[in-house]
Amino acid sequence: MGILQFNNVSKSFGTGTHQADVLKGIDLDVAEGEFLVILGFSGTGKTTLINLMAGLDQPSSGSVTYRGEPISGPGPERGVIFQSYSLMPWLTVTGNVRLAVDTVFPGLSAAEKAEKVAHYVNMVGLSHAATRRPAELSGGMRQRVNVARALAMNPEILLLDEPLSALDALTRANLADEIEHIWDADKKTCVLITNDVDEAIILADRIIALNPDGTLGQEFKVRIPRPRDRIEMNTNEAFKGLRAEVTKYLMDVGIEARVEGTRHLPDVTPIHGVPAAVKDAQKGLIDDRFLDFSQLHKIYPTPKGPLTVVEDFDLKIDRGEFISLIGHSGCGKSTVLTMAAGLNGISKGAIKLDGRHVEGADPERAVVFQSPNLFPWLSARENCAIGVDKVYPNASQPERQEVVEYYLERVGLADAMDKPAQDMSNGMQQRVGIARAFALSPKLLLLDEPFGMLDSLTRWELQEVLMEVWSRTKVTAICVTHDVDEAILLADRVVMMTNGPQATIGKITKVDLPRPRTRKALLEHQDYYAYRQEVLDFLVLRV
Repeated sequence: MGILQFNNVSKSFGTGTHQADVLKGIDLDVAEGEFLVILGFSGTGKTTLINLMAGLDQPSSGSVTYRGEPISGPGPERGVIFQSYSLMPWLTVTGNVRLAVDTVFPGLSAAEKAEKVAHYVNMVGLSHAATRRPAELSGGMRQRVNVARALAMNPEILLLDEPLSALDALTRANLADEIEHIWDADKKTCVLITNDVDEAIILADRIIALNPDGTLGQEFKVRIPRPRDRIEMNTNEAFKGLRAEVTKYLMDVGIEARVEGTRHLPDVTPIHGVPAAVKDAQKGLIDDRFLDFSQLHKIYPTPKGPLTVVEDFDLKIDRGEFISLIGHSGCGKSTVLTMAAGLNGISKGAIKLDGRHVEGADPERAVVFQSPNLFPWLSARENCAIGVDKVYPNASQPERQEVVEYYLERVGLADAMDKPAQDMSNGMQQRVGIARAFALSPKLLLLDEPFGMLDSLTRWELQEVLMEVWSRTKVTAICVTHDVDEAILLADRVVMMTNGPQATIGKITKVDLPRPRTRKALLEHQDYYAYRQEVLDFLVLRV
């Protein structure tokens, strides 16, 4: 018998016609000392599952037991680390950890409590920041406080509910490594909820998928020896095989083809002259230097003098080419993109599109930001139509509407065109943002970390959507990203930037992989991991 057991557990919310069945028939046995990872899409009930383990919720049917006893509420033997930090803003790092110690160990002397607090603050590498308050800490440091607070309760089992999802990729990787070291040192039982396949494989003894319908899916044993180095994993055949197996399963159960083909683009021409309906993917013609960055600089004035953020950025892009721009935070990727969009002035050098200098914003250059920036009170259709009405001044209203509906259908929103943006998930809102950009029939599509706010699996889904729609238009595109797999998946060339300030192009890799591309197909391609290694090697040298 395991330390934690679910026996035919189901959980519903609401009643009657408003009842939502979140979890169905869950049978689960967590072994003592095991590192178990539950992996699934947003909305599959992962947090509900961890709340049942923590005793913060009760099952609608079935039983959840800990060491054979029903879980009726929270207990100090089960330490929980949530996605949000929930720190007391007026207390220091030490004060926040001390709260947990005072609650669980009221009989200890003040000196013993202080020693225990210092031990766990040191364990998560925050001794140097022990007297700081949460407002003075980075996101990664705040989550470390959260980890220290949970560990200070000396729980028998650690329950981690997507504790790293709000962090940037580098901080996330570092903190995941620290969690593994803590688990390895104490051999506590750990249950981690995540949507990141690589994170799951690096940390887990066992991975269980949670299906979109709230049932437990396939189980995957991770037999890769520890410690598991992220860079070395790129050449590890067991890692690559398991990664492909898990990815294929998740995509098969979670990503369904939601795009139909009932609508056609009308024969209308936008104001900036892209061929009508881009029917022939711009007739397959590729013009050299369609987009030309020439010795581009961006310099900001500061009290200490001029600060050069981007220096000598020089890049020639052909018509119809898809470029991924990658680098660490602060390397000027988004600065380059906003200059190309005409939203940020050029300090030195020039940007030419289709032979003309870029000066100011223009609908011929469509931008998709990390946040879709929709009008919350307008529907998907209305948000998309705002730009279309301006770009197609000579088209009739029905023709403009057909353009809007065509692209909303292509991004999988055929049944949600009249849904207000405020009632949509982040993923649905970003679909509207993508549809809106393509509906402008731009000469240049600029994507600034368009999936950065989404969970890993929703990101996969929208990457597939983006590639499908792009394959029909072959619009020239640049995508800023920090995700190596995303960069390779989307691009004809991956442009890697050096660290800022004075960031510039450090390396360019041509991605010669067949199109149309799918994540499943690429993971099985013999050259994919060689490209991945090339980009990883460049980025690791600049950490």
